[in-house]
Amino acid sequence: MTPLSQPVFQRILLKLSGEALVGDLEYGISPTVVQKVAVEVKEVREMGVEVAIVIGGGNIYRGVAASAAGMDRTAADQMGMLATVINSLALQDALEKIGIFTRVMSAIEIYQVAEPYIRRRAVRHLEKGRVVIFAGGTGNPFFTTDTAAALRAMEVRAQVILKATKVDGVYDTDPLLNKKARRFEKLSYMEVLERGLKIMDSPAISLCMDNHLPIIVFNLTKKGNIKRVVLGQKVGTIIRG
Repeated sequence: MTPLSQPVFQRILLKLSGEALVGDLEYGISPTVVQKVAVEVKEVREMGVEVAIVIGGGNIYRGVAASAAGMDRTAADQMGMLATVINSLALQDALEKIGIFTRVMSAIEIYQVAEPYIRRRAVRHLEKGRVVIFAGGTGNPFFTTDTAAALRAMEVRAQVILKATKVDGVYDTDPLLNKKARRFEKLSYMEVLERGLKIMDSPAISLCMDNHLPIIVFNLTKKGNIKRVVLGQKVGTIIRG
């Protein structure tokens, strides 16, 4: 076999934004996009890679925006946590329809629709080959799903965070607004913080830096990219110390 025929990671955490599930819709969940993500996750899982997922809720509700409009921040963030549960259940349904066993584990207790998050149980699910979807953020207001992704990745000992976006990596300016924007192949955690690059929020970057957890930012909309990243191909931007 060639060197790139085997995965370079055995356990990954995939971070999806809620907005990534919108597709061509104005808001909500695009069944087509969810199905495409499920198929790509299945390809990786069938290679023997253990997959954990954290999904945001911005396609349904964004707590920070509601807080800015006058709502209590704690209440707004709790509503955002519920939105992540909705997205997680949608992805679970899409995965199970194509034969992938999953578990949704929520940081907020909703026994009828999701298991409570227990770290040891989550690790056991991963070891048994189930895709684990972490819902409800950290379970606390004032923390984003980026921070939840970093926290869960470290708790289950994932080897990398795969940050899925709509562009093919990290740029010095917004590539959708500036055609001359320069893409970085590699960045250090400190460079991300010092430049104020909006990859993940600063607590999430700091957690990854303190625990030497690499982040790979890549384009989710390009078919096969999750598999390429897992195989160690040069895709997107890698952030490490």
